[in-house]
Amino acid sequence: MPFSKRAKIGTITKITRAKKLVARFYKTAAGRKPVRDWILELSQADRLTIGTDIQRVEFGWPLGRPVCAPLGTGLWEVRSDLEGNRIARIIFCMVGNEMVLLHGFIKKTQQTPKTDLELARKRMKEIAT
Repeated sequence: MPFSKRAKIGTITKITRAKKLVARFYKTAAGRKPVRDWILELSQADRLTIGTDIQRVEFGWPLGRPVCAPLGTGLWEVRSDLEGNRIARIIFCMVGNEMVLLHGFIKKTQQTPKTDLELARKRMKEIAT
């Protein structure tokens, strides 16, 4: 069963589903949640794929490729393969036991665009102060 650990207790198998991290959306000073807004603009299938990948990180942390990858300077990315041969990325940082979802986008080039990384870094600095 995905996202679970099985512990055999006598003849009963207990499934534990404890999150190792809790995902939360970055919130602007005005109260907007840009990553949440972006996800809600996507199709239902894309939302399901991205949500499942975020959940994999929450339950499986620390997790590596292909689902999650470090970007350096305290940033990580959740990597999602969407329908139509598209690739989505959610950039996040860690604050305690939380993964703060800073920025989401559809990737169009092999390398993550500098503007997307700069925006994520700016948001990370905002929540650090």
